[in-house]
Amino acid sequence: MLRFNDVADRILEYSPACDLALLQRAYVFSAKVHEGQERLSGEPYLVHPLEVAGILVDLRMDEVTVTAGLLHDTIEDTLTNEEEIRRLFGEPVAFLVAGLTKIAKIEFTSARERQAENFRKMLLAMSKDIRILLIKLADRLHNMRTLQYMPEDARRRVAQETLDIYAPFAHRLGINWMKQELEDLAFRVLKPGVVEELEERLQSQRKAREVYIEEVIGILSKRLADADLQCEVTGRLKDLFSIHAKMESQGLSLDEIYDVIAFRIVIDGLANDVYLGLGIIHSIWRPVPARVKD
Repeated sequence: MLRFNDVADRILEYSPACDLALLQRAYVFSAKVHEGQERLSGEPYLVHPLEVAGILVDLRMDEVTVTAGLLHDTIEDTLTNEEEIRRLFGEPVAFLVAGLTKIAKIEFTSARERQAENFRKMLLAMSKDIRILLIKLADRLHNMRTLQYMPEDARRRVAQETLDIYAPFAHRLGINWMKQELEDLAFRVLKPGVVEELEERLQSQRKAREVYIEEVIGILSKRLADADLQCEVTGRLKDLFSIHAKMESQGLSLDEIYDVIAFRIVIDGLANDVYLGLGIIHSIWRPVPARVKD
């Protein structure tokens, strides 16, 4: 279980001058007002705001945002009011917590894409500060990680809501790891049978694919280094949700999906260096016509 000291140590790594006293006061206050409350898992409710704070630290947010993460449910779920938050923690923190409280009152009743888009626009309009959305995403991510404790109908509703509304937000904000985790967690709730089948079929060749990834990383790293390009090459097996989405959208079977592996090359240089790197890659593997995007 995450502890306050873990959050404090991690924020000090990238922000040594942060106001730890502010975070400490927020932690103590949150523990006090949530005392006696439990999550469906049976854990003390304080576990949730701590985990939200931990996710915000992973995003390297400032102490005001992390403080608001520790306090994000206090107005909604306790007797605390906005004025008390403002008096104890200052206007910037109160502004974020109040914004989160307003968003929490929105009810999502439809999974239709048109209405989901309207909800996304509503959230954007109501947030007024990107940090509010980031805290909300952190809140949703931890809730998705503990979704197994909810009744099945509630799990499916929250998972669909996550897929329609929150994963696209993470994508638009460029937080790819969060988008992928939200999609994966939602997919496992909504299509457990499909997930089991895909995992079983992919598992048989997983070791071979992992070996292939390492081989390709080695080849690319050497060839790019030989051209004096400073770069980082990584590879991964694509997540199940994206594989299934391609199968569905293009009417393909798993055997017809060739790009279940993805590589990423980050080059430290100018645009010409990037195109040089692309040319080197195309000299090793012939590009698929009409599939190269600039």
